[in-house]
Amino acid sequence: MPDKKPAFRSSTQRLERLLEISRNLSSTLDLQELLQMIVDVACELTLSEAASILLHDPATGELRFEAAPGFQRDTLSQVSVPIDSSIAGWIFKNCRPMVIQDATNDPRIYREVDRKMDFQTRSILGVPLIIKDEPIGVLESVNKREQRNYTEDDLAILETLASQAAIAIVNARLLQDLQIANEDLRRLDRMKSDFIAIASHELRTPLGLILGHSTFLKEQIADKYDDQMEVIIRSAMRLKTIIEDMATIAHRDEGQSRVRRAPFSMSQVIEDIVGRFKEAAEKKNIALSYDVPEDNPLVIDGDREKIDVALANLVQNAVIFTDPEGQVGVKAEEASGYVKVFVVDTGIGIPEGDIDRVFDRFYQVESHLTRKHGGMGLGLSIAKSMVEMHHGQIWCESKEGVGSLFCFMLPADERRASAAAKVFKTD
Repeated sequence: MPDKKPAFRSSTQRLERLLEISRNLSSTLDLQELLQMIVDVACELTLSEAASILLHDPATGELRFEAAPGFQRDTLSQVSVPIDSSIAGWIFKNCRPMVIQDATNDPRIYREVDRKMDFQTRSILGVPLIIKDEPIGVLESVNKREQRNYTEDDLAILETLASQAAIAIVNARLLQDLQIANEDLRRLDRMKSDFIAIASHELRTPLGLILGHSTFLKEQIADKYDDQMEVIIRSAMRLKTIIEDMATIAHRDEGQSRVRRAPFSMSQVIEDIVGRFKEAAEKKNIALSYDVPEDNPLVIDGDREKIDVALANLVQNAVIFTDPEGQVGVKAEEASGYVKVFVVDTGIGIPEGDIDRVFDRFYQVESHLTRKHGGMGLGLSIAKSMVEMHHGQIWCESKEGVGSLFCFMLPADERRASAAAKVFKTD
């Protein structure tokens, strides 16, 4: 049996101690430690020989001891308390506190606990643990010291501690649910990464054969089949683009993607990419233009190929999701050691609730857009990855039915960039 706890001289001192304990309880997220602290404090402040927390077990329909004094903990952890024939069960079912000042011969006491512990319950005070008006368990204090009776102050203390215990349990369960959800997300993300890596690797060889043989056949068969062969080659090239996107993602996930830095002109990259998509824009009767400083090549010390991929994906998206007679513009400017690049379109726009997710892998704004425009939803994710590998930022602003603006900002190594800028200006 534990040593007797000193009695407090006044209600004020007990309240001060309760407040002190409340502050200590907020310093840890370990549920078992929190519940054990509450049980110890319940013994201390109600001047009881023992205290315990019992939680409802939905699997068995009984109450199980979750926390108890150290000298009882191991034994009580193996004991279940029936709801229909115990004081704790009555408190749990009725969501009301109960006090029994003389429990020596009270038939409502579940004596199996006493027998297991070689203990005698002489008095008991219990209160329910409640979450959102539903009981989840019981907090009990047993055997008031010096043969005294439990008081209204004891009840108030136990109810306060029960509220804190309920909050701790809710927080622990939420944290556990969050951890499980995060692990599920990590598992799904690993599965997606594995799929991307395997698919991009396995599809390359057969696709290469399809492209090689279809190109050869186009040169050998009659001209009347040219249109059909063009469909095959064009479709294969579209698949090749998808596989290359998947390979880019796989290399990034596997840590194989590296930034090979060298000075390059962002202005030149923009001019090249706009020229690359000029034909596709003209086929849709879309005005595609660009605006870069005449006297500043906007030199960046970075990996030109990766930035080319990022910007190409943004421009391609803009052309794809802009209707005929629309406009797509690319602009770049220097801003305090950074180069900012804007891609603006008068396309279909993005619903407000989807803007934060447009850079997620495989995310499509709406399923019908996937069917209409095709694609796997990797382009923007790749663009984001390429920009962030350069320690840059990328974001989107959009209004549905009006258009979208994508912007990324890259840091320029001012020393190397300014030296290289002189070379670009004289070329």
